[in-house]
Amino acid sequence: MAQRDADPKSIKDVLGAFVETNKLQKGFDKVNVADAWRDVMGPAIAKYTTQIKLDNDRLIVQLSSSVLREELSYGKEKIIRNLNEELGKEIITKLVLR
Repeated sequence: MAQRDADPKSIKDVLGAFVETNKLQKGFDKVNVADAWRDVMGPAIAKYTTQIKLDNDRLIVQLSSSVLREELSYGKEKIIRNLNEELGKEIITKLVLR
């Protein structure tokens, strides 16, 4: 019979260890980045967003409006900073708008 660990652990610690052991963090980061994009950029920009892809530390965002793509290209550094702040860690270092 398996013996219980006498040291109590929080659910956060147990789930964190599970995520790390099973190498799931990248998958969570991809979901979190898509959510952060919608939260940070707002519904108006999210409406023109057709695809969001996290490729290592590069965020690739497909937009259906060339005018919006041009406008957003001027503020890439600020967008990256705001997204990383929303995520609580440095995940994105480069933003590619298509």
